Amino acid sequence: MRTSLIYRNATVYELLMRALYGRYYSARYRAVEELVPEGASVVDLCCGPATLYTRYLRHKSVDYTGLDRNDGFVAKIGKAGGRGEVWNLHADIPLPEADYLVMQASLYHFLPEPGPVIDRMLAAARKQVIIAEPVRNVASSQNRVLAALGQRFTAAGDGVQAHRFTEETLDEFFRAYAPRVVRQSLIAGGREKLYVLSA
Repeated sequence: MRTSLIYRNATVYELLMRALYGRYYSARYRAVEELVPEGASVVDLCCGPATLYTRYLRHKSVDYTGLDRNDGFVAKIGKAGGRGEVWNLHADIPLPEADYLVMQASLYHFLPEPGPVIDRMLAAARKQVIIAEPVRNVASSQNRVLAALGQRFTAAGDGVQAHRFTEETLDEFFRAYAPRVVRQSLIAGGREKLYVLSA
């Protein structure tokens, strides 16, 4: 399956994310950074170019592992001081264990049934699972042209995902995990919703 341009080039990826989030670009990462203590171990699923690590967690001396389908992104993680592994998260393989398992803006790739990936994250986490997922999306726009562009340019290599979460559908999904939810809040100017689950 062909990967869109933004998932093939780290610079293009970063530029698009900055354009989409504007002044909230850093806030989306800082919300996760604040939850991870100094020296913790972290596995970052669908890590992309590992911006969370290189700009927000590396100074905390975390033991970082980034998992992604893109071997180009993964290769750069080692150069930055972390570990990277090429990983197909659709495969039913146990995830590496860590104190914190994190996924930012990628849960929609597992629709219509994201439960199995959350379950594998919970099985591998020693402390918490942190999910930050967009709930306001161009790809879900009522404007068909904008929606088509959003879907086409966010294909990570596993096919175009026509569906995205809204705040209501994300809340509905996480009701099944209610006993484990220790925090939920809107972040990045209301563009993403953060869920923290206890291991």
